[in-house]
Amino acid sequence: MKKTIAMSALALAVSFGSISCKKKVSDADLQTQATTIVNANPSATVEVKEGVAHLGGTFASQAEKDAAIKSLKEIKGVKDVHDMAKVEEMAPPPPPVETAMAVDPMVQQKVQDAVKDFPTVKVEVVNGELTLTGNVSSAQARKIKESVDALKVGKVNYNYTVK
Repeated sequence: MKKTIAMSALALAVSFGSISCKKKVSDADLQTQATTIVNANPSATVEVKEGVAHLGGTFASQAEKDAAIKSLKEIKGVKDVHDMAKVEEMAPPPPPVETAMAVDPMVQQKVQDAVKDFPTVKVEVVNGELTLTGNVSSAQARKIKESVDALKVGKVNYNYTVK
């Protein structure tokens, strides 16, 4: 009988010991894991209190939000997820603004005709301004400038390299 009582007491002690040895995951550890999951969406937030994850912020789609909730629920130690996040569909970016060419094609043609004897010089419209590019000697640069200035076409950018 003493052996039975002793064995029962030992079994009881072992069972209490194993229950008390279960490691409880801290909120700090859960917060770290939850933050890692939510960091994929920069406008979302998560806070863990007493094993409950509180999801906040905004998501671009319901699918992204659902995926975050599912991932949070899969964290071992998270008891529940409180969803306080919003879904705000992102509007598509506006179409690029088309600007009219600020240089009249006739003016551009006149300048091209003026520099036709200099094959290394290109006439382009860059940011709405007439621009000359290429490689020329200093004598050629002087002749080009005189020819283009004589046309009185307004502002011209001389971006060619003088060698």
